[in-house]
Amino acid sequence: MKVIILAGGLGTRLREETEFKPKSMVEIGGKPILWHIMKNFAHFGITEFIVASGYKNEYIKDYFLNYESRQQDFTVQLGHPGEAIFHGSKNSEDWKVTIADTGELTLTGERVRVASKYLNPGETFMVAYGDGLADIDIHKLIEFHNQEDAIATLASVQPISRFGVLELNDKSEVVDFREKPLSSNWINIGFFVFEYEVLDFLDDGPLEIVPLKTLSEQKQLRAYKHSGFWQPMDTIREVELLNSIWESGTVPWRVGK
Repeated sequence: MKVIILAGGLGTRLREETEFKPKSMVEIGGKPILWHIMKNFAHFGITEFIVASGYKNEYIKDYFLNYESRQQDFTVQLGHPGEAIFHGSKNSEDWKVTIADTGELTLTGERVRVASKYLNPGETFMVAYGDGLADIDIHKLIEFHNQEDAIATLASVQPISRFGVLELNDKSEVVDFREKPLSSNWINIGFFVFEYEVLDFLDDGPLEIVPLKTLSEQKQLRAYKHSGFWQPMDTIREVELLNSIWESGTVPWRVGK
């Protein structure tokens, strides 16, 4: 199964980090968040990636074209390009990575549609946001999708409230106080399983508006309930949070080696 990773947005709320590189290349623990997402998929045996790039996509291209040289020592004979000898015991990831330029200002629905030219006709595929981390069990997500017999499945969580919640009576007395409880609502966290037919629902707007709404109206959209860790990376504070989690050594999204 292939995964289309949406990695082309401008990341305007992360301008301190994204002025010179795409949001998906912001580093967590010394590696781009894109790498962490791919590493998680690879743990579950999914190693074919289509990176739907856009803004400053040359940064992503350079990273993967020079991936081997970033991981280990090497010797190169100048004047003989392509003849580098790599040294050391670091094993490179056995991933197949396609970088698809889907346009700098393109919205997510169109990015998926452009990147879909690298899919095989009729195949089931996944889509993931390139700016969030989770300890989601990909096998269970796919199994749920297959059991539901729908065109599309998304992963969802109940987020923790940013604020404490008060329960008041009609006299304005506080009868209960809950510090940052789980929301009663479920939200989309950006891990999707799609049948190939989903391409017929895409337009040039956001994936999350017309396509998913139409699928929902036709009862062709399911939600897999994830109860574990999930953290988006939309602000500097969230970058710092993810890095502090990494530095703590207890990393929920880190699977395998």
